[in-house]
Amino acid sequence: MGNKVKNIGLIGLGMVAGVAASFQFSAIAQKVTGAPLPLEELRQLSDVFGLIKTDYVENVDDKKLLTEAISGMVSSLDPHSVYLDKKAFREMRETVAGKFVGIGVEVGLEEGYIKVVSPIEDTPAFKAGIKAGDVITRIDGTLIKGMSLDESVKKMRGEVHSKVSVTISRKDEDKPLVFNITREEIRVQSVKAKIIEPGYAWVRISQFQEPTVDDMAKKITALYQQDPHIKGLVLDLRNDPGGVVPGAIGVSAAFLPKDAVIVSTNGQLLASKETFYGRQEFYAPRAKSDPLGKLPAALKDVPMVVLVNGGSASASEIVAGALQDYKRATVIGQQTFGKGSVQTLRQLTADTAVKLTTARYYTPKNRAIQARGITPDLLVDETAEGDGLNRLRVREADLQKHLGNDKDPEGELKRDPLEAEQSLAVLAKKTKPVEFGSKDDFQLAQALNHFKGLPVQLSKAEVKPANDVGETKPDTPPQPQPLAKPKAK
Repeated sequence: MGNKVKNIGLIGLGMVAGVAASFQFSAIAQKVTGAPLPLEELRQLSDVFGLIKTDYVENVDDKKLLTEAISGMVSSLDPHSVYLDKKAFREMRETVAGKFVGIGVEVGLEEGYIKVVSPIEDTPAFKAGIKAGDVITRIDGTLIKGMSLDESVKKMRGEVHSKVSVTISRKDEDKPLVFNITREEIRVQSVKAKIIEPGYAWVRISQFQEPTVDDMAKKITALYQQDPHIKGLVLDLRNDPGGVVPGAIGVSAAFLPKDAVIVSTNGQLLASKETFYGRQEFYAPRAKSDPLGKLPAALKDVPMVVLVNGGSASASEIVAGALQDYKRATVIGQQTFGKGSVQTLRQLTADTAVKLTTARYYTPKNRAIQARGITPDLLVDETAEGDGLNRLRVREADLQKHLGNDKDPEGELKRDPLEAEQSLAVLAKKTKPVEFGSKDDFQLAQALNHFKGLPVQLSKAEVKPANDVGETKPDTPPQPQPLAKPKAK
């Protein structure tokens, strides 16, 4: 079984990613099992290549033409199949490993500028004196107002020991501050945890990375040392875009009965028809000892809430779906993204690869996540006034050429067309981003109310029934239910 995990290690790379890593150097032609090659169409491709080389207005590099042809062919399939060139492949591996080269700041977008949420401790930015709340206005002299968050982040990343100039606007400072910073390798902690009030713990996973299971186990153990009598634990998966699925299996296994089914996959390949259990061989096959082995026994029974929203995707939905299916936790928040497809990574060269959709994910009760997501047991908005920016999030079902839901093709959940027409920019100016885990975190406050048996302020929005578990109907708003102890299935 260990070999199966090695060959079909499941990983994901952001809201619209989630891939099964199967590093293989065999030629693509060897994967064509008995199917004849479409020679006529291949001749046309060759003819078009020749026409471009002889007739186009200027010379075009052969490698560029062929690379773009591969990229276009793969990306035409669905939103998550993609050709990874040298740079993209390197960034993917950095993300999975939980490390990258940069200056070391957590950032967010605010009114067109990049705002520092927090400098990461012991990184170049931290040592240079960049502070939470600083607004980045220029990178290497380039004004970044109006630039996308991803593009701005890429500008701050680069090669190890290379330099970058960052201009900061800081409250109470009359003039802009310019920091010349040397980039270094940054290791990201994907797990945060704290006691939010006596008896209640909060564990946040921002992304599933290779170290996530081990990091979570250490932080939960520390929480129980701080408060041995925890009577409620919140697992916060909001805005978690996914990541390595062995991490999702391990996180789920920490709270579920031994050997419980966590997730299954199904596709055309025999290797894609697999069931994954809460065993070390599935979440830490190369570890010498089980990272979950020394967790407090109370963790299997402690009442739980899982917080989700429209930014919870892929591996996050696997965890939320598994804990919901076993009635191990009450899922609170808003409908998740609906990223329920598996991508297999086929390495073409030492530096390039193709990421191809090969299967769909299913919860333990065989619910298809794809283009639907997980419906919370208790629908709760982002704030007391409404769901803010979350209600305008693009979902999997909104993406062009998305893979359908094979269990219920009519059950896909998209944004409301009227809401989708609203200007995100206008709403963003009126909506202050929520700091998860803070005293102003409305959904977290409702989770605590649920633990304490106090009224939970539910969303007024209507949501179509989407799941066999945690189903929500417009005419029957959900009511808080006592947390049940886990039952083996």
